[in-house]
Amino acid sequence: MALPWSSRKSVQKTKPEKSVSRTEISIPMHFLCPISLELMKDPVTASTGITYDRQSIETWLELGNTTCPVTNREMENEELIPNHSIRKVIQDWCVANRSLGVERIPTPKIPVTGSQVADMMSEISEATRRGDRARCEQLVVKVKNLASESERNRRCFASNGTNGVLAATFNAFAGGSSESPAVEILEEALEALATLLPLGEEAASRIGSPESLNRLVSILQHGSLAARLNAALVVKELLASNGAGADVIAGTKGLVEALAKLVEEPISPQAAKASLVSIFYMINRDERTASRVVDLGLMPVLIEVLVGPEKSMCEKALAVLDVLLGCGSGREKAYGHALTMPVLAKKMFRVSDMATELVVSALWKLCRDDEEGGEGRGRCLQEALQVGAFQKLLLLLQVGCGEATKERATNLLKLLNGCRGREECVDTMDFKGLRKPF
Repeated sequence: MALPWSSRKSVQKTKPEKSVSRTEISIPMHFLCPISLELMKDPVTASTGITYDRQSIETWLELGNTTCPVTNREMENEELIPNHSIRKVIQDWCVANRSLGVERIPTPKIPVTGSQVADMMSEISEATRRGDRARCEQLVVKVKNLASESERNRRCFASNGTNGVLAATFNAFAGGSSESPAVEILEEALEALATLLPLGEEAASRIGSPESLNRLVSILQHGSLAARLNAALVVKELLASNGAGADVIAGTKGLVEALAKLVEEPISPQAAKASLVSIFYMINRDERTASRVVDLGLMPVLIEVLVGPEKSMCEKALAVLDVLLGCGSGREKAYGHALTMPVLAKKMFRVSDMATELVVSALWKLCRDDEEGGEGRGRCLQEALQVGAFQKLLLLLQVGCGEATKERATNLLKLLNGCRGREECVDTMDFKGLRKPF
Protein backbone atom coordinates (compact mmCIF):
# COMPACT_ATOMS: atom_id res chain seq x y z
CA MET A 1 0.00 0.00 0.00
CA ALA A 2 1.54 3.28 -1.11
CA LEU A 3 1.75 6.09 1.40
CA PRO A 4 0.60 9.62 0.44
CA TRP A 5 3.73 11.73 0.29
CA SER A 6 4.79 14.27 -2.28
CA SER A 7 7.89 13.97 -4.40
CA ARG A 8 9.46 17.02 -2.80
CA LYS A 9 8.97 18.81 0.49
CA SER A 10 9.18 22.59 0.90
CA VAL A 11 10.50 24.13 4.09
CA GLN A 12 10.12 27.83 4.84
CA LYS A 13 12.97 29.54 6.64
CA THR A 14 12.50 32.99 8.09
CA LYS A 15 15.50 35.20 8.82
CA PRO A 16 15.10 37.71 11.65
CA GLU A 17 15.90 40.84 9.61
CA LYS A 18 14.21 44.22 9.44
CA SER A 19 12.59 43.26 6.17
CA VAL A 20 11.64 39.59 6.58
CA SER A 21 12.62 37.42 3.63
CA ARG A 22 11.38 33.86 3.05
CA THR A 23 13.26 31.12 1.24
CA GLU A 24 11.74 27.83 0.20
CA ILE A 25 14.05 24.81 0.42
CA SER A 26 13.04 21.76 -1.61
CA ILE A 27 14.09 18.52 0.07
CA PRO A 28 14.66 15.61 -2.35
CA MET A 29 12.08 12.87 -1.97
CA HIS A 30 14.60 10.12 -1.17
CA PHE A 31 15.86 12.16 1.80
CA LEU A 32 12.46 11.89 3.50
CA CYS A 33 11.37 9.06 5.78
CA PRO A 34 8.31 7.35 4.23
CA ILE A 35 6.67 7.21 7.68
CA SER A 36 7.29 10.65 9.20
CA LEU A 37 7.81 12.53 5.91
CA GLU A 38 10.69 14.34 7.67
CA LEU A 39 14.36 14.58 6.74
CA MET A 40 16.04 11.34 7.83
CA LYS A 41 18.63 11.76 10.59
CA ASP A 42 19.56 8.10 10.98
CA PRO A 43 18.58 6.25 7.77
CA VAL A 44 18.35 2.46 8.04
CA THR A 45 17.29 -0.16 5.52
CA ALA A 46 14.76 -2.86 6.40
CA SER A 47 14.77 -6.43 5.07
CA THR A 48 12.38 -5.35 2.28
CA GLY A 49 14.99 -2.91 0.92
CA ILE A 50 13.12 0.27 1.91
CA THR A 51 15.02 2.95 3.82
CA TYR A 52 13.44 4.66 6.83
CA ASP A 53 14.54 6.92 9.68
CA ARG A 54 15.52 4.63 12.56
CA GLN A 55 13.24 6.22 15.15
CA SER A 56 10.18 5.98 12.92
CA ILE A 57 10.62 2.36 11.84
CA GLU A 58 11.55 1.20 15.35
CA THR A 59 8.39 2.84 16.71
CA TRP A 60 6.41 1.05 13.96
CA LEU A 61 7.91 -2.31 14.95
CA GLU A 62 7.42 -1.69 18.69
CA LEU A 63 3.70 -1.28 18.03
CA GLY A 64 3.61 -4.92 16.96
CA ASN A 65 3.62 -4.40 13.20
CA THR A 66 5.45 -7.04 11.15
CA THR A 67 4.91 -5.68 7.65
CA CYS A 68 6.82 -3.08 5.66
CA PRO A 69 4.89 0.25 5.80
CA VAL A 70 5.60 0.99 2.10
CA THR A 71 5.31 -2.40 0.39
CA ASN A 72 2.98 -4.03 2.95
CA ARG A 73 5.10 -7.19 2.60
CA GLU A 74 5.94 -9.31 5.64
CA MET A 75 9.37 -8.39 6.99
CA GLU A 76 11.65 -11.44 7.21
CA ASN A 77 13.33 -10.05 10.34
CA GLU A 78 13.55 -6.86 12.37
CA GLU A 79 17.21 -6.25 11.60
CA LEU A 80 17.84 -2.67 10.47
CA ILE A 81 21.02 -1.98 8.52
CA PRO A 82 22.47 1.57 8.65
CA ASN A 83 22.37 3.18 5.20
CA HIS A 84 25.66 5.09 5.32
CA SER A 85 25.50 6.10 1.65
CA ILE A 86 22.22 8.01 1.89
CA ARG A 87 23.23 9.46 5.26
CA LYS A 88 26.43 10.93 3.78
CA VAL A 89 24.52 12.34 0.81
CA ILE A 90 22.01 13.96 3.20
CA GLN A 91 24.86 15.44 5.23
CA ASP A 92 26.48 16.87 2.07
CA TRP A 93 23.13 18.37 1.06
CA CYS A 94 22.77 19.98 4.49
CA VAL A 95 26.24 21.52 4.21
CA ALA A 96 25.48 22.82 0.71
CA ASN A 97 22.34 24.52 2.03
CA ARG A 98 23.87 25.87 5.24
CA SER A 99 23.51 29.45 3.98
CA LEU A 100 19.74 28.88 3.89
CA GLY A 101 19.63 27.91 7.55
CA VAL A 102 19.85 24.11 7.20
CA GLU A 103 21.85 22.44 9.97
CA ARG A 104 24.02 19.42 9.22
CA ILE A 105 22.65 16.23 10.78
CA PRO A 106 25.18 14.60 13.13
CA THR A 107 26.61 11.18 12.35
CA PRO A 108 24.45 8.78 14.45
CA LYS A 109 26.00 6.30 16.80
CA ILE A 110 25.42 2.67 15.89
CA PRO A 111 23.12 1.05 18.49
CA VAL A 112 24.35 -1.87 20.55
CA THR A 113 23.24 -5.39 19.58
CA GLY A 114 22.18 -8.32 21.70
CA SER A 115 25.34 -10.27 20.85
CA GLN A 116 27.53 -7.34 21.92
CA VAL A 117 25.65 -7.13 25.22
CA ALA A 118 26.13 -10.87 25.78
CA ASP A 119 29.87 -10.55 25.16
CA MET A 120 30.18 -7.64 27.60
CA MET A 121 28.22 -9.51 30.28
CA SER A 122 30.50 -12.50 29.84
CA GLU A 123 33.56 -10.28 30.28
CA ILE A 124 32.15 -8.60 33.39
CA SER A 125 31.30 -11.98 34.95
CA GLU A 126 34.81 -13.28 34.25
CA ALA A 127 36.46 -10.14 35.63
CA THR A 128 34.27 -10.35 38.72
CA ARG A 129 35.24 -13.98 39.25
CA ARG A 130 38.93 -13.02 39.06
CA GLY A 131 38.39 -10.08 41.42
CA ASP A 132 39.71 -7.68 38.77
CA ARG A 133 38.18 -4.40 39.99
CA ALA A 134 39.87 -2.23 37.36
CA ARG A 135 38.57 -4.29 34.44
CA CYS A 136 35.10 -4.56 36.01
CA GLU A 137 34.92 -0.80 36.47
CA GLN A 138 36.02 -0.20 32.87
CA LEU A 139 33.36 -2.52 31.50
CA VAL A 140 30.59 -1.24 33.81
CA VAL A 141 31.31 2.36 32.78
CA LYS A 142 31.08 1.24 29.14
CA VAL A 143 27.70 -0.39 29.80
CA LYS A 144 26.45 2.71 31.60
CA ASN A 145 27.54 5.05 28.80
CA LEU A 146 26.07 2.89 26.04
CA ALA A 147 22.78 2.46 27.90
CA SER A 148 22.55 6.24 28.35
CA GLU A 149 22.99 6.94 24.63
CA SER A 150 19.47 5.95 23.62
CA GLU A 151 16.30 4.30 24.86
CA ARG A 152 16.89 1.50 22.34
CA ASN A 153 20.28 0.71 23.89
CA ARG A 154 18.79 0.81 27.38
CA ARG A 155 16.10 -1.70 26.42
CA CYS A 156 18.65 -3.93 24.73
CA PHE A 157 20.77 -4.10 27.89
CA ALA A 158 17.74 -4.56 30.15
CA SER A 159 16.35 -7.42 28.05
CA ASN A 160 19.65 -9.34 27.96
CA GLY A 161 20.22 -10.00 31.66
CA THR A 162 22.48 -7.01 32.36
CA ASN A 163 20.93 -6.18 35.74
CA GLY A 164 21.59 -9.67 37.07
CA VAL A 165 25.28 -9.46 36.11
CA LEU A 166 25.67 -5.94 37.52
CA ALA A 167 23.98 -6.97 40.78
CA ALA A 168 26.29 -9.98 41.04
CA THR A 169 29.31 -7.69 40.57
CA PHE A 170 27.98 -5.27 43.21
CA ASN A 171 27.43 -8.14 45.64
CA ALA A 172 30.88 -9.61 44.97
CA PHE A 173 32.69 -6.38 45.89
CA ALA A 174 30.28 -5.25 48.63
CA GLY A 175 32.13 -6.97 51.46
CA GLY A 176 35.18 -4.68 51.51
CA SER A 177 35.70 -1.70 53.81
CA SER A 178 34.24 1.68 52.95
CA GLU A 179 37.75 2.99 52.32
CA SER A 180 38.78 0.24 49.89
CA PRO A 181 39.23 0.86 46.13
CA ALA A 182 36.10 -1.24 45.58
CA VAL A 183 33.97 1.84 46.38
CA GLU A 184 34.43 3.19 42.85
CA ILE A 185 33.28 0.01 41.11
CA LEU A 186 30.35 -0.23 43.54
CA GLU A 187 29.18 3.31 42.77
CA GLU A 188 29.58 2.75 39.01
CA ALA A 189 27.61 -0.52 39.19
CA LEU A 190 24.93 1.23 41.23
CA GLU A 191 24.61 4.02 38.65
CA ALA A 192 24.34 1.48 35.84
CA LEU A 193 21.63 -0.40 37.75
CA ALA A 194 19.71 2.84 38.34
CA THR A 195 19.88 3.51 34.59
CA LEU A 196 18.44 0.07 33.78
CA LEU A 197 15.60 -0.12 36.33
CA PRO A 198 13.46 -2.09 37.08
CA LEU A 199 15.81 -4.60 38.70
CA GLY A 200 14.25 -7.93 37.82
CA GLU A 201 14.02 -11.01 40.03
CA GLU A 202 17.65 -12.16 39.78
CA ALA A 203 19.09 -8.69 40.43
CA ALA A 204 16.70 -8.07 43.34
CA SER A 205 17.78 -11.35 44.91
CA ARG A 206 21.47 -10.41 44.77
CA ILE A 207 21.00 -6.79 45.86
CA GLY A 208 18.83 -8.05 48.71
CA SER A 209 21.72 -10.02 50.24
CA PRO A 210 22.98 -8.82 53.68
CA GLU A 211 26.36 -7.73 52.23
CA SER A 212 24.76 -5.67 49.48
CA LEU A 213 22.18 -4.09 51.81
CA ASN A 214 24.86 -3.07 54.29
CA ARG A 215 26.86 -1.51 51.47
CA LEU A 216 23.78 0.36 50.24
CA VAL A 217 23.33 1.80 53.73
CA SER A 218 26.97 2.90 53.74
CA ILE A 219 26.54 4.63 50.38
CA LEU A 220 23.30 6.30 51.52
CA GLN A 221 25.17 7.68 54.53
CA HIS A 222 28.59 8.54 53.13
CA GLY A 223 28.51 8.30 49.31
CA SER A 224 28.69 11.10 46.80
CA LEU A 225 25.46 12.95 46.01
CA ALA A 226 24.99 10.99 42.78
CA ALA A 227 25.73 7.69 44.53
CA ARG A 228 23.26 8.45 47.34
CA LEU A 229 20.56 9.22 44.78
CA ASN A 230 21.24 5.99 42.89
CA ALA A 231 21.23 4.01 46.12
CA ALA A 232 17.84 5.50 47.07
CA LEU A 233 16.41 4.60 43.65
CA VAL A 234 17.73 1.02 43.86
CA VAL A 235 16.40 0.54 47.41
CA LYS A 236 12.98 1.77 46.29
CA GLU A 237 12.88 -0.70 43.39
CA LEU A 238 14.16 -3.48 45.64
CA LEU A 239 11.35 -2.93 48.13
CA ALA A 240 8.78 -2.64 45.32
CA SER A 241 9.82 -6.01 43.89
CA ASN A 242 10.25 -7.80 47.21
CA GLY A 243 6.71 -7.57 48.58
CA ALA A 244 6.53 -9.51 51.83
CA GLY A 245 10.33 -9.24 52.24
CA ALA A 246 10.09 -5.52 53.01
CA ASP A 247 10.15 -6.15 56.77
CA VAL A 248 13.38 -8.15 56.41
CA ILE A 249 15.00 -5.35 54.39
CA ALA A 250 13.77 -2.81 56.95
CA GLY A 251 15.72 -4.74 59.59
CA THR A 252 19.01 -3.79 57.92
CA LYS A 253 20.94 -1.71 60.44
CA GLY A 254 20.84 1.99 59.61
CA LEU A 255 18.63 1.74 56.51
CA VAL A 256 15.51 3.39 57.93
CA GLU A 257 17.63 6.13 59.50
CA ALA A 258 19.50 6.82 56.25
CA LEU A 259 16.28 7.10 54.24
CA ALA A 260 14.63 9.32 56.85
CA LYS A 261 17.62 11.66 56.70
CA LEU A 262 17.24 11.97 52.91
CA VAL A 263 13.66 13.13 53.50
CA GLU A 264 14.61 15.52 56.30
CA GLU A 265 17.71 16.85 54.50
CA PRO A 266 16.98 16.17 50.80
CA ILE A 267 19.86 16.19 48.33
CA SER A 268 17.34 16.34 45.45
CA PRO A 269 13.55 16.03 44.97
CA GLN A 270 14.06 12.67 43.24
CA ALA A 271 16.02 11.27 46.19
CA ALA A 272 13.42 12.54 48.67
CA LYS A 273 10.56 10.97 46.69
CA ALA A 274 12.38 7.63 46.37
CA SER A 275 13.09 7.66 50.12
CA LEU A 276 9.44 8.38 50.94
CA VAL A 277 8.28 5.49 48.76
CA SER A 278 10.85 3.18 50.39
CA ILE A 279 9.72 4.21 53.86
CA PHE A 280 6.10 3.59 52.88
CA TYR A 281 6.88 0.02 51.77
CA MET A 282 8.71 -0.68 55.03
CA ILE A 283 6.16 0.77 57.45
CA ASN A 284 3.07 -0.48 55.61
CA ARG A 285 3.72 -4.05 56.76
CA ASP A 286 5.42 -3.54 60.11
CA GLU A 287 4.07 -1.33 62.91
CA ARG A 288 7.38 -1.58 64.77
CA THR A 289 9.15 0.05 61.83
CA ALA A 290 6.45 2.74 61.75
CA SER A 291 7.12 3.49 65.43
CA ARG A 292 10.84 3.73 64.69
CA VAL A 293 10.16 6.24 61.91
CA VAL A 294 8.02 8.33 64.27
CA ASP A 295 10.79 8.26 66.89
CA LEU A 296 13.22 9.55 64.26
CA GLY A 297 11.15 12.76 64.11
CA LEU A 298 9.74 12.33 60.62
CA MET A 299 6.18 13.44 61.46
CA PRO A 300 6.87 17.22 61.54
CA VAL A 301 9.01 16.84 58.41
CA LEU A 302 6.08 15.25 56.55
CA ILE A 303 3.74 18.04 57.60
CA GLU A 304 6.28 20.60 56.41
CA VAL A 305 6.45 18.81 53.06
CA LEU A 306 2.65 19.04 52.79
CA VAL A 307 2.81 22.81 53.10
CA GLY A 308 4.60 22.85 49.72
CA PRO A 309 2.79 22.83 46.36
CA GLU A 310 4.51 19.87 44.62
CA LYS A 311 1.81 17.28 43.78
CA SER A 312 3.89 14.11 43.62
CA MET A 313 5.77 14.93 46.83
CA CYS A 314 2.50 15.68 48.65
CA GLU A 315 0.96 12.37 47.58
CA LYS A 316 3.95 10.40 48.85
CA ALA A 317 4.16 12.35 52.10
CA LEU A 318 0.41 11.81 52.69
CA ALA A 319 0.78 8.06 52.07
CA VAL A 320 3.54 7.81 54.70
CA LEU A 321 1.65 10.09 57.11
CA ASP A 322 -1.51 8.00 56.80
CA VAL A 323 0.36 4.81 57.75
CA LEU A 324 2.17 6.50 60.66
CA LEU A 325 -1.17 7.65 62.05
CA GLY A 326 -2.04 3.99 62.45
CA CYS A 327 0.24 3.79 65.49
CA GLY A 328 -0.33 5.61 68.79
CA SER A 329 3.00 7.45 68.81
CA GLY A 330 2.29 8.78 65.32
CA ARG A 331 -1.09 10.18 66.34
CA GLU A 332 0.47 11.71 69.45
CA LYS A 333 3.03 13.58 67.33
CA ALA A 334 0.32 14.71 64.91
CA TYR A 335 -1.88 16.05 67.73
CA GLY A 336 1.05 18.10 69.01
CA HIS A 337 1.74 19.84 65.69
CA ALA A 338 -0.07 23.13 65.07
CA LEU A 339 -0.32 22.62 61.29
CA THR A 340 -1.66 19.06 61.17
CA MET A 341 -5.35 19.88 60.85
CA PRO A 342 -5.03 23.04 58.74
CA VAL A 343 -2.74 21.33 56.23
CA LEU A 344 -4.90 18.20 55.94
CA ALA A 345 -8.03 20.29 55.41
CA LYS A 346 -6.32 22.43 52.79
CA LYS A 347 -5.01 19.43 50.84
CA MET A 348 -8.37 17.62 50.68
CA PHE A 349 -9.26 19.09 47.27
CA ARG A 350 -6.04 20.72 46.11
CA VAL A 351 -3.80 17.83 45.02
CA SER A 352 -5.42 14.75 43.45
CA ASP A 353 -8.05 12.06 43.97
CA MET A 354 -5.44 9.88 45.66
CA ALA A 355 -4.49 12.71 48.01
CA THR A 356 -8.16 13.28 48.85
CA GLU A 357 -8.59 9.64 49.87
CA LEU A 358 -5.42 9.75 51.98
CA VAL A 359 -6.50 13.00 53.69
CA VAL A 360 -9.89 11.54 54.63
CA SER A 361 -8.21 8.39 55.92
CA ALA A 362 -5.80 10.47 58.03
CA LEU A 363 -8.61 12.63 59.43
CA TRP A 364 -10.63 9.52 60.26
CA LYS A 365 -7.75 7.97 62.22
CA LEU A 366 -7.17 11.19 64.17
CA CYS A 367 -10.81 12.03 64.91
CA ARG A 368 -11.89 8.46 65.68
CA ASP A 369 -9.08 8.08 68.18
CA ASP A 370 -10.04 11.45 69.69
CA GLU A 371 -13.69 10.40 70.05
CA GLU A 372 -12.58 7.23 71.84
CA GLY A 373 -10.59 9.27 74.36
CA GLY A 374 -7.20 8.83 72.68
CA GLU A 375 -4.10 10.99 72.81
CA GLY A 376 -5.92 14.01 71.29
CA ARG A 377 -7.68 14.71 74.61
CA GLY A 378 -10.70 16.35 72.93
CA ARG A 379 -8.82 18.79 70.69
CA CYS A 380 -8.91 17.02 67.34
CA LEU A 381 -12.63 17.24 66.54
CA GLN A 382 -12.77 20.91 67.52
CA GLU A 383 -9.74 21.73 65.38
CA ALA A 384 -11.23 19.87 62.42
CA LEU A 385 -14.38 21.99 62.67
CA GLN A 386 -12.38 25.19 63.03
CA VAL A 387 -10.50 24.59 59.76
CA GLY A 388 -13.67 23.81 57.77
CA ALA A 389 -13.38 20.02 57.54
CA PHE A 390 -17.15 19.56 58.00
CA GLN A 391 -18.05 21.67 54.96
CA LYS A 392 -15.37 20.05 52.81
CA LEU A 393 -16.52 16.55 53.71
CA LEU A 394 -20.07 17.47 52.73
CA LEU A 395 -18.78 18.76 49.41
CA LEU A 396 -16.78 15.56 48.90
CA LEU A 397 -19.90 13.44 49.27
CA GLN A 398 -21.66 15.65 46.74
CA VAL A 399 -18.94 15.44 44.07
CA GLY A 400 -18.41 11.71 44.65
CA CYS A 401 -15.59 9.46 45.84
CA GLY A 402 -14.70 5.79 46.35
CA GLU A 403 -16.79 3.57 48.60
CA ALA A 404 -14.17 3.30 51.36
CA THR A 405 -13.59 7.07 51.35
CA LYS A 406 -17.34 7.70 51.29
CA GLU A 407 -17.83 5.51 54.35
CA ARG A 408 -15.04 7.26 56.26
CA ALA A 409 -16.33 10.70 55.26
CA THR A 410 -19.85 9.80 56.44
CA ASN A 411 -18.56 8.56 59.79
CA LEU A 412 -16.42 11.67 60.16
CA LEU A 413 -19.45 13.88 59.56
CA LYS A 414 -21.33 12.03 62.32
CA LEU A 415 -18.47 12.62 64.75
CA LEU A 416 -18.10 16.27 63.78
CA ASN A 417 -21.82 16.95 63.87
CA GLY A 418 -21.86 16.40 67.61
CA CYS A 419 -19.42 19.27 68.08
CA ARG A 420 -21.04 21.76 65.70
CA GLY A 421 -22.27 25.01 67.13
CA ARG A 422 -19.52 25.24 69.71
CA GLU A 423 -16.67 26.07 67.36
CA GLU A 424 -16.13 28.89 64.91
CA CYS A 425 -14.84 28.01 61.44
CA VAL A 426 -11.57 29.66 60.34
CA ASP A 427 -10.08 30.06 56.86
CA THR A 428 -7.54 27.33 56.07
CA MET A 429 -6.19 29.40 53.22
CA ASP A 430 -4.27 31.59 55.70
CA PHE A 431 -1.75 30.01 58.04
CA LYS A 432 -0.85 33.33 59.70
CA GLY A 433 -0.87 33.14 63.46
CA LEU A 434 -0.18 29.39 63.52
CA ARG A 435 3.00 28.46 65.29
CA LYS A 436 5.41 26.49 63.10
CA PRO A 437 7.60 24.25 65.28
CA PHE A 438 10.17 23.72 62.50
